[in-house]
Amino acid sequence: MALQCYCGSGKNYVVCCEPYIKGILKAPTADALMRSRYSAYAVHDADYLYRTTTQRERRYHSKAAILEWAISNQWLKLEVLNVTKNTVEFKAYYLDSALLAQVHHERSTFESENGCWYYVDGEYK
Repeated sequence: MALQCYCGSGKNYVVCCEPYIKGILKAPTADALMRSRYSAYAVHDADYLYRTTTQRERRYHSKAAILEWAISNQWLKLEVLNVTKNTVEFKAYYLDSALLAQVHHERSTFESENGCWYYVDGEYK
C-alpha cells in the first residue's frame, strides 16, 4: 500500500513531495516547495531543507540543527491557510520531544531564482 504524502495533498508520497526532496523534479510553486519542506521535516531530510533555503539565509541555519528539530518532533499534519505567489501561511501540527501537542503557525516568504523556489524566511503567528 502506498504511503499518503505528509503534506496533506491526498496524493501518494512517491508522486507528490518525494520527487522534489530527491531532486528528481523542482517544486513549481512556493506552495509546492513549502509542502515538500514540511514533508522533508517528516522524513528527516535536512539536506533538502538546507538546499531549499535561499543562499543568503543559509548562514543562519545549520543542517545539524535542522535535523535535530526534525527528529525531535513527531509531525502530525499540515494545514495550509493562505497562498499567494510568494507566501504561504500554514499551521504545522506536531508532538514535541515531551509528546506535548504543538502548533507551528507561520507565514513563510519564498522567492524564485533561476527556475528554482527557495525559502527566505517566516513570520511566526
